[in-house]
Order: sequence, then C-alpha cells, then structure tokens
Amino acid sequence: MKSPVDKLLQSHENLVHSEGMKVTSHTQREDGDWILHTLMVEGCEAPFKFRRTKKYKSLKGAKVNMTYYPVTEKVAGFDIEVMKVVRVKLY
Repeated sequence: MKSPVDKLLQSHENLVHSEGMKVTSHTQREDGDWILHTLMVEGCEAPFKFRRTKKYKSLKGAKVNMTYYPVTEKVAGFDIEVMKVVRVKLY
C-alpha cells in the first residue's frame, strides 16, 4: 500500500519530497483572504512558499517534511527560483 506522498510523487514528475529539513525562518503575511507563509530552510537559499487560510504557530527551529516543486517568480525584473510547497508536515 502506497503512502499519500508516494502517490503524489508518482503522478507529478516535477514534485520533490524532502524529510528532516530544519526551518531557519518562517514569516506569515496577509495576501488578500489568505495568509502567505514563507520558509527558509538550512542548506537552501531558495524560499519555500505556501498559502493557507489561517496563521500557524511559528515553525522556526522545527524539522519538517515537505513536498514541493520549483517555480520561477519575477521580482523587480529579476527571475527568482522559489519552491512552491504542496505539503508540509512536522518531522
């Protein structure tokens, strides 16, 4: 029997799953009716972003498992690589 993560990875070839990532920074800000969460993790310079309807407790210092895929965002005329998070779970 396959886990939900295995099913996601099998059906979407660009998805990446990482386990035990240590969160070094977690910001939460309003984006219309949503809350935009941005995580920075140890050993990676790209931000990990996801939106939820509510604020969460801070994940700073926590270890998490994340399923995500890389996307490019244009910020001030520059292309920036960002990781779009599909699933985040405390480790």
